[in-house]
Amino acid sequence: MTERVALNVNGRDYSVEVEPEEFLVDVLRDRLGLTGTKKGCGTGDCGACTVLLGGRAVNSCLVLALSAVGRPVLTIEGVASDGPPHPLQRSFLAHGAVQCGYCTPGLIMMALELLNDCPNPSEEEVRAGIAGNLCRCTGYQKIVEAILAAACEMREPAHG
Repeated sequence: MTERVALNVNGRDYSVEVEPEEFLVDVLRDRLGLTGTKKGCGTGDCGACTVLLGGRAVNSCLVLALSAVGRPVLTIEGVASDGPPHPLQRSFLAHGAVQCGYCTPGLIMMALELLNDCPNPSEEEVRAGIAGNLCRCTGYQKIVEAILAAACEMREPAHG
C-alpha cells in the first residue's frame, strides 16, 4: 500500500508515492531521477549511496524513505546545483581522485559531513571519516589529498 509523502530533497519539495518498505536510495533514483546517488551493495557496506539526511551522512540503502519525511535530504546533485562546482568536486578532479567515479558521489557526501564537522582535519581524521566508503580503483591517497586540499580552500575567506 503506497503512501503519498512530502520530501525535501536538495532544497526542493516533492510529493511522491512510496511503499512502507521502500528505501530512500530507490526513491531518489527511481522516482525523483536523482541517479548521482549510486546503488552499490544494498547492505550499507560500500557507501556508494551516501546522502546527507538532516545534515548527517547516511547509507540511503538502509534508510526507509518514510523516515526522511520532515528531514532535508542532500544528494550529490544538490551540492553545487546552481553554481560552480563545490570545492570538494573541484579538488577531486584536480587531484585525480576520480577514476571510475562510482564511489565518488558517496565519498564527496561523506567528506562534506566531515568538513562541516571538522573544518581542519588531519590526514588520520580524513581516513577515519571516509572509512565507510569503498573504492576499488585507488589506494585512497589521492582521495585523502583531495579532501585535505578542499578543506584548505573551504577555510579561506571568500574573495569577492
